[in-house]
Amino acid sequence: MRSVLPVLTVVAAILGFWLLCVVPMNMHLVADQAQRDGLVVTPDTPAARQDVGGVALALKNTHLIALTYEFKRPRLPSPQQVGREMYATIIDKKITSKRSLVYHGWVTLAPTLLGFLIGTSLGILLAVGIVYSRVMDRSVMPWAIVSQTIPILALAPMIIVVLGSMGIQGLFPKSIIAAYLSFFPVVVGMVKGLRSPDAMQLDLLRTYNASKSQGFWSLRLPASAPYLFASLKIGISASLVGTIVAELPTGARAGFGARMLVGDQYGQPLVSWAALFAAALTAAALVGIFSLIERVTLKRMGMAAA
Repeated sequence: MRSVLPVLTVVAAILGFWLLCVVPMNMHLVADQAQRDGLVVTPDTPAARQDVGGVALALKNTHLIALTYEFKRPRLPSPQQVGREMYATIIDKKITSKRSLVYHGWVTLAPTLLGFLIGTSLGILLAVGIVYSRVMDRSVMPWAIVSQTIPILALAPMIIVVLGSMGIQGLFPKSIIAAYLSFFPVVVGMVKGLRSPDAMQLDLLRTYNASKSQGFWSLRLPASAPYLFASLKIGISASLVGTIVAELPTGARAGFGARMLVGDQYGQPLVSWAALFAAALTAAALVGIFSLIERVTLKRMGMAAA
């Protein structure tokens, strides 16, 4: 209950702020439509209303405030509109339907998991090399840091085009983008974890004449477990973001990114917002799964999860 109450408080504050913002964001559109429907609007001309802010226009037309929450093509959809759209596209639609967010979720999730697997594997191997090799520490680590300064929105189209020219399309290019975003948190977390044993513990291993491999499996790797799980939770979320970004420049017909693009191009903001929240829920579910695995694993190792 101690952890749930703060979360619910933050969620309630966000929803309250969202509901307040819906009115001024949509008021001008609602006023124009209300005038076409024969309702009384103040000021009575569109040109005059453009000089009035959303809040002031709402105060002058309080009878139109309720309509801002149900406008068909809003600038900012209300929470209930997004909720209905998500229910319609997740629960009411068949999973095989191309309007189902479950279908689009799987299209996005497949390259996310593949890219996460690739990025995590490369990250762990690179971290081990950095810890045990001073040359790699001085040469590879700075390049790994610099690689993350390249904007993913600029890099994704380049990778898609290059791989496409080589005849590589579909799942793999998107997985590369997901791997690119996920490997860096794993590298940083594993390096920190593998170096977490203190000098006394390392001296004890030398006293017992333990080899480097014995020190790795018996001390460094177990000590890095909390750091690894923390980086995995960041990495899986980054992988999902990378896949969605990779779907945008490719003109993908399926996936969360494709649904967001369709909503923007065809003036259907509810489609975009529903896909956005579905992606957020997917990321939360993936992080929750890793948190559960972390709790079970660390408990068996005699450590407490953070």
